Amino acid sequence: MDVVVWITAASLAAWLWLLLCQGFFWRTDLRLPARTDPERWPDVCVVVPARDEAEVLPRSLPSLLAQDYPGRAEIFLIDDGSSDGTGELARALSDRCGGLALTVDSPGEPPAGWTGKLWAVRHGMALARARGPEFLLLTDADIAHEPESLRELVAAARTGGFDLVSQMARLRVASGWERLVVPAFVYFFSQLYPFRRIADQRSRTAAAAGGCVLIGAEAAERARIPDAIRQAVIDDVSLARAVKRSGGRIWLGLAEHVDSVRPYPRLTDLWRMVSRSAYAQLRHNPAVLLGTVLGLALVYLVPPAGVLCGLVAGNGAVGLSAGLAWAVMTATYIPMLRYYRQTLWLAPLLPFTAFLYLLMTVDSAVQHYRGRGAAWKGRTYARPDATA
Repeated sequence: MDVVVWITAASLAAWLWLLLCQGFFWRTDLRLPARTDPERWPDVCVVVPARDEAEVLPRSLPSLLAQDYPGRAEIFLIDDGSSDGTGELARALSDRCGGLALTVDSPGEPPAGWTGKLWAVRHGMALARARGPEFLLLTDADIAHEPESLRELVAAARTGGFDLVSQMARLRVASGWERLVVPAFVYFFSQLYPFRRIADQRSRTAAAAGGCVLIGAEAAERARIPDAIRQAVIDDVSLARAVKRSGGRIWLGLAEHVDSVRPYPRLTDLWRMVSRSAYAQLRHNPAVLLGTVLGLALVYLVPPAGVLCGLVAGNGAVGLSAGLAWAVMTATYIPMLRYYRQTLWLAPLLPFTAFLYLLMTVDSAVQHYRGRGAAWKGRTYARPDATA
């Protein structure tokens, strides 16, 4: 029982450290920074990589076409080998909705060494650079922007002197599984990459949210984006790291006017989303995987297990330390549930959700060692350590 006491005490200590020393990751008040309209609105090109997105495009593309932007802006949608008529649908939506100019093009099959959507992004950025824009907005095909989104991003970048401004789009939470898993996804992300540290030039922490990234054209050239990250599976984090390493100032926060319209109604859909890149996040390192599993168990699973153990064994020290750890965990999760407008009764269930993420991470490693590699929209890539 002494061992159990020490384990629950360690879990409580971990939660107190996370609460006070991990960049206040649990706070959800970090939105676009203070901004004023520039005297001259710079030219912006919007790059949208799209592969088999006919299902979501009618709910996302019209929002980009309808951007209320005072300067010159146009959209480049890159149809990356779609089989569902994505390109044709995009042209039809543009003809029907009007608004910003839209160019639809295709990059052809990616050469070896390019992963995910980055080959399509490269093609779109090349087309955009021919227009000489000051900023590029990289946004996914499932992201809907309210009319003022682009002007607020540009104003924030100009006012704050940022080379990269990114917003974590508000993901859909409609089904029961989405309510259970999605807010926790953003919560875990902010725990790994505390937003306040990202904007701190003294910190090495860097991340972006790939669904909404406004980047200066000069900063992208300086950081060699996207060529420098062409093998990245988690391209948004890699992009932010490259910009920050090259001396750029970056910012990431939660969105108010940017939403993902992609549904994940079933657990299998969410499982696939997480396991696709979870092991890549750990850099395909078995030792890091083991440490992550043990860490998740200590931080998220020990508190409820300790409460149960304390009740059964009648050990007040175990029950108290485990209960306090669970209480701190629950309290730090409440702001994220409020941001997603979800019932607070989901907060005590975070250990169960964390256990699901633990299983997804292990499954990601299993898939990696089975040689399936990373995948994006049905396109699978070889493992990073695979030989030709």
